[in-house]
Amino acid sequence: MSEQSADNHDLIRVQGARQNNLKDVSVEIPKRRLSVFTGVSGSGKSSLVFGTIAAESRRLIDETYSTFIQGFMPSLPRPEVDAMEGLTTAILVDQERLGANPRSTLGTVTDGHAMLRQLFSRLGTPHIGGPTAFSFNIPTTKVGGVSVTESGKKNVIKQETYLGGMCPACDGRGVASDLDLGAIVDESKSLNEGAILVPGYKPDGWMVKGFSETGLLDGDKPIRDYTETERHDFLYKEKGKIKALGMNMTYQGLIPKLRESVFSKDPEQLQPHIKAFVERAAVFAPCPTCEGTRLNESARSSKVRGIDIAEVCAMQITDLAEWLRGIDEPGVAPLIGSLLHLCDSMTEIGLGYLSFDRPSGTLSGGEAQRTKMVRHLGSALTDVTYVFDEPTVGLHPHDIQRMNKLLLDLRDKGNTVLVVEHKPETIAIADRIVDLGPGAGSDGGTICFEGTYEELAVADTLTGRHLGHRASVKETVREPKGYLEIRGATSHNLRNVDVDVPLGVLTVVTGVAGSGKSSLIHGSIPPGTEVEFVDQSAIKGSRRSNPATYTGLLEPIRKAFAKANDVKPALFSANSEGACPTCKGNGMIYTELGFMETVASPCEDCGGKRFQPLVLEYRLGGLNIAEVLDLSVAKALAFFSEGESKVPPAAKILERMSDVGLGYLKLGQPLNTLSGGERQRIKLAMHLGDKGGTYVLDEPTTGLHLADVDNLLALLDKLVDAGKSVIVIEHHQAVMAHADWIIDLGPGAGHDGGLVVFEGTPAELVAKKSTLTGEHLAAYVGA
Repeated sequence: MSEQSADNHDLIRVQGARQNNLKDVSVEIPKRRLSVFTGVSGSGKSSLVFGTIAAESRRLIDETYSTFIQGFMPSLPRPEVDAMEGLTTAILVDQERLGANPRSTLGTVTDGHAMLRQLFSRLGTPHIGGPTAFSFNIPTTKVGGVSVTESGKKNVIKQETYLGGMCPACDGRGVASDLDLGAIVDESKSLNEGAILVPGYKPDGWMVKGFSETGLLDGDKPIRDYTETERHDFLYKEKGKIKALGMNMTYQGLIPKLRESVFSKDPEQLQPHIKAFVERAAVFAPCPTCEGTRLNESARSSKVRGIDIAEVCAMQITDLAEWLRGIDEPGVAPLIGSLLHLCDSMTEIGLGYLSFDRPSGTLSGGEAQRTKMVRHLGSALTDVTYVFDEPTVGLHPHDIQRMNKLLLDLRDKGNTVLVVEHKPETIAIADRIVDLGPGAGSDGGTICFEGTYEELAVADTLTGRHLGHRASVKETVREPKGYLEIRGATSHNLRNVDVDVPLGVLTVVTGVAGSGKSSLIHGSIPPGTEVEFVDQSAIKGSRRSNPATYTGLLEPIRKAFAKANDVKPALFSANSEGACPTCKGNGMIYTELGFMETVASPCEDCGGKRFQPLVLEYRLGGLNIAEVLDLSVAKALAFFSEGESKVPPAAKILERMSDVGLGYLKLGQPLNTLSGGERQRIKLAMHLGDKGGTYVLDEPTTGLHLADVDNLLALLDKLVDAGKSVIVIEHHQAVMAHADWIIDLGPGAGHDGGLVVFEGTPAELVAKKSTLTGEHLAAYVGA
């Protein structure tokens, strides 16, 4: 009897889910099957899969630990749902980039580097020490002196050396920054004419007077006419006291001063104009002492089979596996076995072109996601729920078949696989499809369809109607207005590539994952070219930031409210005078309970509206400021376009947000709840109004439903027609078919790639079918 009742639990049941925009959704998902969740961006797929099912599973497992341990774990709020049954352990594989700590590499993230350090400490000749002697994060330290215990007992320590592998010149970062003097000082001018080009150094300001009025330098003499001594005092003099301006003051040369005040900081934390200056003036080059390997002399002197650990980490993973197979040492057999398993899993998942010394912050979202998958592929766990967020992102159509096989392998081991996905190739392999919609934001959040691929193809839902939809190749293409010349590009795996990227048209750069697309566009554009990169990285901001504050939309709205009510604009900011005094304009009260999870509850005084009651009495067009922030972009656009609430500057920004397909976003929604695709599109909306310029978009179709891709193509056309040059790095065949010019890289990945295998119009590529991309594009357009 007991066996049978245990076998009945083969469904995950969700009842009454109301997370984010879900409208009381109930659904049954079969276990040990592959279920795909589809629907337009913002329809509630992630809210159901990540925000409800995965979050509750994770929270229940966290509750099995002691409260002490829970204090160190991220606390997850209970999802808004009536009941859930049949949950199993959920493992999330999302697309958040791996931490961009400059010390983090692919080797340190996957533990490959730790295993190699162990290997070298055992087999390396000459033997120099334990694994730490090969670590670029641990410096070599020398210790000597006397240690005294509390009872007064003395211990004399002779000169002890603790070995580490960190290069002393660059602190194990592998890059040394050099400063471009031409970007810091204009030598044709004198100090009083503004020779110092650093932001904040105004000729009549006190920063410049600290140089010109010290008696060391002549403020009216052009810098190029300085004597050797004056030049040294101005640029390089070490910090010291001097008598000047009738007092003792500290004087320091300009370069050491800037290194301390500006160049030692993380560029991301600086104000935009200072960040731009740092990017102009700091030239990063491989550290000359360690040649970019991050390791000191001693760590590079120990070798296994004739090569040192830095050379091993620089190898492509496929070559590294071959090298490891040549080591026949019974003493380290388990270590070699683990390393080979790691290398083979990376190759199987399509990352064999990477190397262990690759900084983890430079991996794309898709590569980061596949790196996380490696851990789970060889795992002996079964009956686990794996949750994937668009696993095909960053994959060429050629690589998608591989990814499909991996998803099916995970399912066949007895796991439940839940996938949020837009690509028809992956939707086609699902055992069950759940389609959410019908629209986005408040128009979404309901289930429109459940069933198989064949049933979806004939269903009357947005996804069903677009499954067989194909973009066609353009009949006529635009003529370029000039070219961006890239010459002799050798970044990463590029093999001395020369290419002319046409300007004033829509150019698509494509090729299999790892063929060198990003290296060509991000790494080889000539310095000094004005190019705007619009990617999907997180937007810096707190839980107070929202689309209205980020896009600058709140500014004209506040002014309009102030004018209509004859009060000052600061009242309509939840971060300024209008803030509710109880929650300081946060809307929520956060109660920290020490080692228990932090409780967030809506503020009782303002009811989560974030403003003080007085402010909410002021109205514009019948709405108060809190009601305006609760509008979606589409409704706000209608509100600010006509009648007494007409605010043209606000309408202009809203129109751009609507153009990029964000009509469903609420103006006051916190920025940290946006998906990667939404973040990219909100950045794109900010640039729509700019005049001219060259834009590089990195996979703008990420997170876009088939129906939204057409809107994206119309948007790209709009950008080009407005005189901008648009370069898109993309794998989606619809975008390739729509391009004016295609640059295809390949033929393979890693050292099998790095060449331009095709340049021309999409029609020529389809006609020739000479490359992998050509074959897939021809199949897509039905040629």
